[in-house]
Amino acid sequence: MSWSKLKQQLESFLSPALAGRVEYRATGYRYLPDKAGLCYISVDKKNILNMSDKTSSIRWYQTEQEIKNDANIQILISDEELEAVRKDTEGTVPEDRLNVIARNRKISVLAKELLSAQAALSKSNFVATANKFLSTSIEESIESDDILLNILALVDRRVGKKRILNMAEIVKLKHPIVQYFYELRRST
Repeated sequence: MSWSKLKQQLESFLSPALAGRVEYRATGYRYLPDKAGLCYISVDKKNILNMSDKTSSIRWYQTEQEIKNDANIQILISDEELEAVRKDTEGTVPEDRLNVIARNRKISVLAKELLSAQAALSKSNFVATANKFLSTSIEESIESDDILLNILALVDRRVGKKRILNMAEIVKLKHPIVQYFYELRRST
């Protein structure tokens, strides 16, 4: 599918409140057919997501420690996770430390997933992911680990206000770029 046709389809799915504000852009190289060019998403004429640009205003994590030390990431611990830690430690750890241990375990797993998704995003082909978005259900895109699929789903008109508001807890565990587009959609 040509870029102009793909762009037209993606923009037809934009939420009415974001139409004109969110744009999908691409650069092409006419005389270099083997060079793919760059695709990016801009909001209010400002480049927000350029997959190969590390200088964007969105935080790109380099290590697992950066994610663990980021105060903006909130981790909720369930009773089942606390009980699992209690069972693993055989009751020898004080109750106040159980929460700390469970949080550290959970954030290690989430940090690895986040770095993996971020690495996949920087290597991904925007056009291929956009075509996948157009051919899959909106639920699959929202629940996906692919950051770009999450973004495309968040700005989609098929996702209503009620669903956006109910996603608050899920989005807290996603990459900051997904959180940015969630806040953008929520504010409109």
